[in-house]
Amino acid sequence: MQQTSAPATSASWDTNYEWKIILLLSLTFGLVGLDRFVLPIILQSPNSTMGADLGLTPQDGGTLAGYLGMAWGVSAFVMGYLADKVGRRAILVPAILVFSLMSAFSGLAGSVTALIIVRVIMGIAEGPVASTGVAVAVEASKPERRGLNNGIFQCMISLFGLALAPVIATRLLNSYDWSVVFMLVGAPGVIVAAIMWFVVREPLKRADTGHGGSGVPFRSMFGHRNAKVAPLTLICAMGGIFVIAALLTAYLTAPLGAGLGLDPVVAGNVFSAVGIGGCIGQFAMPAISDIIGRKLSTLVSYALAAVSLILFTQTGPENTTVLWTLLFFASLFNFAALAILAGPVAAEAAPPGMLASMAGFVIFAGEFVGGGISPIIAGGIAGGEYGLKGALYFAASGLVLGFIVALFLQETAPRKTGGL
Repeated sequence: MQQTSAPATSASWDTNYEWKIILLLSLTFGLVGLDRFVLPIILQSPNSTMGADLGLTPQDGGTLAGYLGMAWGVSAFVMGYLADKVGRRAILVPAILVFSLMSAFSGLAGSVTALIIVRVIMGIAEGPVASTGVAVAVEASKPERRGLNNGIFQCMISLFGLALAPVIATRLLNSYDWSVVFMLVGAPGVIVAAIMWFVVREPLKRADTGHGGSGVPFRSMFGHRNAKVAPLTLICAMGGIFVIAALLTAYLTAPLGAGLGLDPVVAGNVFSAVGIGGCIGQFAMPAISDIIGRKLSTLVSYALAAVSLILFTQTGPENTTVLWTLLFFASLFNFAALAILAGPVAAEAAPPGMLASMAGFVIFAGEFVGGGISPIIAGGIAGGEYGLKGALYFAASGLVLGFIVALFLQETAPRKTGGL
């Protein structure tokens, strides 16, 4: 039986469903992160034969990440629009099932071409989890908890994908072939898809929930200033994140001069700062933005992320504690900007009936350019005259540009605009 949810007053708000669906969305997005980010870890691990078996280099990890990101971006927009038309469950549940299967099929790829096809399909399936997931989270959340809940939901991609994935992958590679590791990390998503089918609710009243898109002209989606500004600045946030995710391991372990020459185990410890910092940033800053505003939170995040990443590039291998700390803050504030822009800023710019569409459009721009094209450009920089450090400079310059664009954001937090 299809469940629906009607708009609720403060006294009658279904808090039980709110926390139940946020927990399930969080686990789902965590698995998205695990399945997405585990590839460069497996590819670059000394215990993996994936590179030799398929003829891949560490720089190819950036290219593969780029293809997946572009597919993710297009799909987030298209499937988010469909979710406004046909419902959340019909889009979200099959998407979870397909991306989980594609993670497992990555282990069966016998050639570079086959792997590219599998990862592109995986990106197509993961896109709707982002855009439709934001819509489901917003619809389930009381307005004053909108940033907090989106932060909880989105931070799991960092925790699972960038903090736990290196630990899980390296441990599994001690006992299993790389192909088996892909299959093992893809399996839990099949179970989550089945549970999601019975839990997620469809909004009842379209105009009040931002669901359905009935009678709403497509061009009306671009009426709010943030519908134009947020995608542009999100490109910069995602560019920073995905360049770091794709090439950081190579930079940490490359011989001194080309990189930092760290032992793989030490490099893994330093890399964990990305996941831990990102998780905290995606959770804490959207919640803080509920109080101090979306614009100020975004500007502070961009500024501190850029400064931290630039200082990281100037630090040598002799003090890994400093490296970890700088990388922690660079990731915390970089992911914070992403979470604010892709979650509450996108949702609050949406006209009635186009919540998932707006989230999808903002994510599309960020993913296609920032998550797709940027890692490919950075991979080219890494393989050229400026090397791996040049790729990190490229990411840092994008964060500076993101700050400049974010100056044009319009404040939309309910506490700041009198919407509560």
